[in-house]
Amino acid sequence: MQVLPEYRSVVVGVDGSPNSMAALRRAAREATERRARLDVVRVLEPDGGAGPRPLRTAREWLRLRDLVAHALPRGQHLTTRLRIVRGEPGMALVKAAEHAELLVLGARAHSEHGNPLGGDTVPVVRTRATCPVVICADHTATSTETV
Repeated sequence: MQVLPEYRSVVVGVDGSPNSMAALRRAAREATERRARLDVVRVLEPDGGAGPRPLRTAREWLRLRDLVAHALPRGQHLTTRLRIVRGEPGMALVKAAEHAELLVLGARAHSEHGNPLGGDTVPVVRTRATCPVVICADHTATSTETV
């Protein structure tokens, strides 16, 4: 068994989309190469004042666990941490990666906002992250990645 220092981590945002799954695979490789823990983060947007919803959080955690279990080799499960956080996706990922060596996220191929990197999340992360950022895209079934 390999023991990893607590302070070394690679953070990846995962929502189940093809691009986030490409990001998960890339982050897993990066964590292995760096001998770092892999932090898989699912961001839930605020519920509009309704307060935390424990059943939704539990359901999302179980979904995240299933996604990771199918995407990563079993040997890497011991060095992977699953996290559910709440907030606006860009800022929540920046905060989750505050002490990380690397932040990996997926970008949509086509955004309704006209941004080729997709939505509001990528620009916020690119301008505010304190660590290097890798942006992945999976436009085909063979998981093409771009940096």
